[in-house]
Amino acid sequence: MINVIFVCLGNICRSPMAELIFKKTVEERGISGSFIISSFGTSDCEEGNGVYPPAKRMLESHNVKGGHVAKQLSLKDVINADYILVMDSGNLFDVLRLTGGKFSEKIFKLCSFTSAPRDVADPWYTRDFERAYEDISDGCNAFLNYLIETRRV
Repeated sequence: MINVIFVCLGNICRSPMAELIFKKTVEERGISGSFIISSFGTSDCEEGNGVYPPAKRMLESHNVKGGHVAKQLSLKDVINADYILVMDSGNLFDVLRLTGGKFSEKIFKLCSFTSAPRDVADPWYTRDFERAYEDISDGCNAFLNYLIETRRV
């Protein structure tokens, strides 16, 4: 089993979008049994809340379904994960601060696996949930292709 964690700030927009998109992607490829997939926030500011309604509507418009309750990332979560995929440079900094700089070999920006490395656009500020969806889908597909090539999933 490959334990994959997606991380953003509050765990109500980008990281749950990534969690649910990745779950759908591996399910469609028939390899969901090879993964443990979850998401967390670096902050506890949204803990206990569901997916932000505009993000949920965007997922549903792409036939991505699933539930989620926001929770904060802990050091134990990082230790137990195989991959921690953050949405942007700020999230990367926050996770590295949480770990004291340890475990950097398994902490990546999601879109670093794509042909155009970048931060995932933050729809909380831009209100552009479609762009965030496209960035996340691109990152999830590129990451899965990386795993298939390197880990023979």
